[in-house]
Amino acid sequence: MTSQRALVTGGAGFLGSHLCDALLAEGWRVVAIDNLLTGRLANLAHLKNNPAFEFLEKDICQPFDPGPIDFVFHFASPASPIDYTIHGIPTLKVGSLGTFHTLDVTHKYNAKFLVSSTSECYGDPLEHPQKETYWGNVNSIGPRSVYDEAKRFTEAVTMAYHRYHKVDTRIVRIFNTYGPRLQLNDGRVISNFMKQALRGEPLTVYGTGSQTRSFCYVADEIDGFLRLAKSDEHLPVNIGNPNEFTILECAREVLKVTGSNSEIIYHPLPPDDPKQRQPDITKARQLLGWEPKIQLAEGLKLSLEYFKKAVAEEVTAAK
Repeated sequence: MTSQRALVTGGAGFLGSHLCDALLAEGWRVVAIDNLLTGRLANLAHLKNNPAFEFLEKDICQPFDPGPIDFVFHFASPASPIDYTIHGIPTLKVGSLGTFHTLDVTHKYNAKFLVSSTSECYGDPLEHPQKETYWGNVNSIGPRSVYDEAKRFTEAVTMAYHRYHKVDTRIVRIFNTYGPRLQLNDGRVISNFMKQALRGEPLTVYGTGSQTRSFCYVADEIDGFLRLAKSDEHLPVNIGNPNEFTILECAREVLKVTGSNSEIIYHPLPPDDPKQRQPDITKARQLLGWEPKIQLAEGLKLSLEYFKKAVAEEVTAAK
């Protein structure tokens, strides 16, 4: 157990809130900071009376100081296609200004630092599966660039603070993650399919559905973050599930788990939508002894009650 203090930016978000839970379970005192642009206080409601937990509603694009801190987890950013399309400029700001300010706090208190980056750094990859050494194939002016380039810049700032200020940094590249607390209307494939299936609506597949993704259940993802946080690795590490599914296969898994009779319909593929996404996790296996344990069918079953409740709440709110 530890009495050390951890800061989680984006702490009211999907991954940030699960990370707060995991750190508290390890005995950390946790400060979550979020401006609630896309984060939700509902994700932290169960921690309201926990004396080891503190929430600060602040915009980290402005300088901030949470007081002495031992470890900083920088997870603040819109992350879903809908969110970063709507909030493109705030996404660029939190990846740049927010990262500078968070690293300034880390440097001031001589803390350790872990930042959430993304497989979107690889763009529409020409290498498959994607290793950390791959530089990517990213359209810097496309509609997804506000997120892709924000995260690539985040990585650059993080490495600059490591090189020039000797900050003890880590970078995790996250692949598609799902599970409870994933926002129902955030445009990510799992939440889209689960919502549509539970409503009895057609499942929307873009393109032919032959494009691939690799889906990692949130508990496995958080385990990878914590292992990386305890390591001395400063270069990026892929944390994701290497089991690759086509979008069409994913849709069929969702129909099976939900018992839905929804049909599958096809819409045009959005611009710059990656055709393949699969992590090479050799580095995580060798360095951290990490690999995911929960596969897609099981993870969807573990997520089902959450999505049922979220759909029911949305129906009630609409009345």
